[in-house]
Amino acid sequence: MKVGIIGSGTVGKTLAKGFFKHGYSVMIGARDKNTLLEWSKSKGMGIAAGSFAQVATHGDFLVLAVKGECAKDALALCKESDLRHKLIIDTTNPIDSKRKPVNGVLPFFTDLNLSLMEILQTAYPNTYFVKAFNSVGSDLMVNPVLEHKPSMFICGNHSESKARTAAILDLFGWEVEDMGMMEAARAIEPLCMLWCISGFRNETWKHALKLVR
Repeated sequence: MKVGIIGSGTVGKTLAKGFFKHGYSVMIGARDKNTLLEWSKSKGMGIAAGSFAQVATHGDFLVLAVKGECAKDALALCKESDLRHKLIIDTTNPIDSKRKPVNGVLPFFTDLNLSLMEILQTAYPNTYFVKAFNSVGSDLMVNPVLEHKPSMFICGNHSESKARTAAILDLFGWEVEDMGMMEAARAIEPLCMLWCISGFRNETWKHALKLVR
């Protein structure tokens, strides 16, 4: 299985290494792929580097791992035909980088009536977005070692794509909680705020969320 990672920041690199560890053929992309060549070479990994467009062509499915403010622009650099009918695991959060957190609460550029994932899904109606990996820090995204198995909350309109995402999350050590259709991203994206409040207040980031029944 081939995966394309759209985004070369900490989240993108962490998930690229995680997929590679679990046997996937991985290509990670940046606006300028030359910025990734040294990283890939220095790590001695078999992770290819490419542009966003090359990554979209490479992947049987994609991971969107850019700042929320850049999400639409990043996808616009890919051919629409390479996004059509593909799963995109959407890790993004609509954090407003122009404003500072208030008492540990991150500012968003969306409101509770429309999520960033809904905006992306509307822009690309023939692509299968699934929200995941947005409610935890990159250090814990792949096979986290915690006291209890943590929950990852997902949503999306395409049941088969959610099932594929759930299988990946299980492989990566997560308990999957399917919250339904894309509108649930209005609640899932703010979980990033909740996760960060604990980090800011306690000055530690080794925690995750869990749904208990």
